[in-house]
Amino acid sequence: MDRITDADLVRVAIEARTHAYAPYSGFPVGAALLAEDGSVHTGCNVECASFGATCCAERTAVVKAVSGGYRRFLAVAVVSERPEPCLPCGICRQVLLEFAAPGFRLLAGRADGTFEEYGMQEILPNAFVL
Repeated sequence: MDRITDADLVRVAIEARTHAYAPYSGFPVGAALLAEDGSVHTGCNVECASFGATCCAERTAVVKAVSGGYRRFLAVAVVSERPEPCLPCGICRQVLLEFAAPGFRLLAGRADGTFEEYGMQEILPNAFVL
């Protein structure tokens, strides 16, 4: 299997965004999660009128991957339709930390496919860990 590039991972997140269900916020988001074995797992945000039941794209990707037996991830790409880099919410940052392999990277994508790269310490300093 060929190694997926960061740009490829962002493109997969852009495609995943097309499946988002975001009628309340109007903010569709896609995520692509790279597992240690090189497999990629996607997610999109799925909103609900009871906002607490909404699931972000990042957590959707994590839940799909973990339910398929994957536990360690090298990177995630997150993309919205906006020109600014898309960064995960606090809950998603904590969930990503739970399954992050050493050196985990966040690719915060823009609608045009460009992105900024962050490490976990940058996006979740002084993280809660057990």
